[in-house]
Amino acid sequence: MSKTKISFIIILMMIMVSACGAAPAVTEAPLVEVSGDLVIYSGRTEPLLQPVIDVFKAKYPNVEVLLKAGSNSELANALLEEQANPQADVFITTELFTVQSLAQDGIFQSYPPVGADQLPAEFLGTDNLWTGLTRRARVIIYNADLVSQDELPTSIFDLTDQKWKGQIAAAGSTNGSMQAQIAAMWQLIGEAETEAWLNGLIVNDVTFFGGHTDVRKAVGSGEFKLGLVNHYYYYLQKAEGSNVGIIFPDQGEGQIGLITNATAAAVVNGAPHLSAAQAFLDFLVSPEGQKLFAEQNYEYPLLPGVEVHGDVQRLEGFRFADVDVVEAAQDFEVTFDLMEKVALP
Repeated sequence: MSKTKISFIIILMMIMVSACGAAPAVTEAPLVEVSGDLVIYSGRTEPLLQPVIDVFKAKYPNVEVLLKAGSNSELANALLEEQANPQADVFITTELFTVQSLAQDGIFQSYPPVGADQLPAEFLGTDNLWTGLTRRARVIIYNADLVSQDELPTSIFDLTDQKWKGQIAAAGSTNGSMQAQIAAMWQLIGEAETEAWLNGLIVNDVTFFGGHTDVRKAVGSGEFKLGLVNHYYYYLQKAEGSNVGIIFPDQGEGQIGLITNATAAAVVNGAPHLSAAQAFLDFLVSPEGQKLFAEQNYEYPLLPGVEVHGDVQRLEGFRFADVDVVEAAQDFEVTFDLMEKVALP
């Protein structure tokens, strides 16, 4: 055998060994030229989304992003009213029930973002009508200067205990995460027990705010001892220097488990700026976009391989509430009926 042939075989073997040992590549969207407007309707508040938009704009400088932020229900109604003449390109929601309900009404068009096949199946809408972005847990935040370790509540049902009367803050009926929690509880424990819990909160003089930022700040300042929030609000408040603690509730025997939900994004059916909308969803699901949510907002990224913020408690080991989002979304209207029935502020 000639030296030339031997050298060729050796090189070929080296290439094969190198290929076998290489780490699997992360699928990322190719950067294509996109320009024009991008109209985003977001149930997320602007401060939590703007850092992500800023990095997207740096990648796509010819895209002019127009952000309309509001409550999930307010924006959902706008999308329904505009269905014949869509004004938005992308909808971002703070929970899955609203986006699933709108998907069933034909508000969104199918689009699987690049890399979405790597996400857990439970966070992907039927026919790719929506895509989950980040996971969040419903937790109790407490002021550690006012509450001792031996008196900490262990369950969301402890919030109706009279010993906490007038000392609890929560988001009210217009807040998407609160609406989603009530929908989840309806499925977990039924209408009667969910209604009893809500009435218990009202009787216990819980103060209801429009959003969780007010809740965390009120607990952090000592105005209230406890607050019912999404987990990342605890980390945001702690980062501001407050002496606060966090409780991941309902982990005991016979308790319902930790209620979690997820943010999601969808492309509006008939979006005026489709290419920009698709590029934005690709970015949200990409490792870069997922890392931004994790690092900036202390959220749990859904894309495997993207690490949570170093300060954030991992979810491994917790027992989760067993909720079927699709089924709960089909009955989402009953959640609003129940909130109206108990006169939840």
